[in-house]
Amino acid sequence: MNKTILITGGAGFIGSHVVRHFVLKYPQYKIVNLDALTYAGNLENLVDIDNSSNYTFVKADICDEAAIREVFATYRPDGVIHLAAESHVDRSITDPNAFVNTNVIGTVNLLNASKELWKDNHEGKRFHHISTDEVFGALGDTGFFTEETSYDPHSPYSASKAASDHFVRAYHDTYGLPVVITNCSNNYGPNHFPEKLIPLCILNIINNRPLPIYGDGKYTRDWLFVIDHARAIDTVYHEGLNGQSYNVGGFNEWKNIDLVRELCRQMDDKLGRDPGTSAKLIQFVKDRPGHDLRYAIDATKIKEELGWEPSVTFEQGLEKTIEWFLANQEWLAKVASGDYQRYYQERYVTGL
Repeated sequence: MNKTILITGGAGFIGSHVVRHFVLKYPQYKIVNLDALTYAGNLENLVDIDNSSNYTFVKADICDEAAIREVFATYRPDGVIHLAAESHVDRSITDPNAFVNTNVIGTVNLLNASKELWKDNHEGKRFHHISTDEVFGALGDTGFFTEETSYDPHSPYSASKAASDHFVRAYHDTYGLPVVITNCSNNYGPNHFPEKLIPLCILNIINNRPLPIYGDGKYTRDWLFVIDHARAIDTVYHEGLNGQSYNVGGFNEWKNIDLVRELCRQMDDKLGRDPGTSAKLIQFVKDRPGHDLRYAIDATKIKEELGWEPSVTFEQGLEKTIEWFLANQEWLAKVASGDYQRYYQERYVTGL
């Protein structure tokens, strides 16, 4: 193993795809997956690479400074890809302190551990911080977020991510820490936890339950297939310039109501239902506070400077996503019931 990379949040939705990508593409790397296994962390996302010789899982919380220092002392990573975060806006409105602790304090713990370990030699070292387009606030009917857009967060979630971005930049400017930041649009794809729009609608359509849509459904987001996001992280980690940030988007803007109608159309086709059956489940519900109207990413920089671009259209990616969920309904049922949390106990504690 010529390099060790620590990936935080690697049992989560995006993180598990990043871990798998690096484990399979770089057998010469030692990949250490650090995750606290909170409600959205699921090691069953990684059963296919669980026994790979270049993969190790560590259960730890980035908010635990002593635990993080121990992990760094044990594995001495050359790089950190930091995805661990509280990420659900609705939860941040209910419990903002949890988002401050994980997204801000947890990030600073990782920055401090990296700074201390790499203090004598930055060559070949990198701290890659994964952030969100929500730090930029909201757009009107036109325009795009670029890397130069001023920060204007509107929810406790986006405020906590904005703060963590600022700390990462400050550690580069103050201590010379080799960092890169990526700000990504909404992800979708296999293994997505069913509190988010697309997997929630898939689960509810399967079970003929209502499809809740905030407000008038005209909130607009840019959507990126999660496997393309993993490719982008790989590209920026290896080829991005220190101190730079890169916007990662899917070049796919969809209003929520149009997205859900397209999802209903594809689900009716896959399930053999009459056209329009699933659309009848759509219900408009009370809007959430501080709801941003539109996000749209300009991903020109990463495309022109590093050569990355999405590999699928949204319709193609959505079809792949639906097919995965329909083929993995046991996984979906376990996640919906909470049974997935037993896997760590059985695999890593009792050894079953």
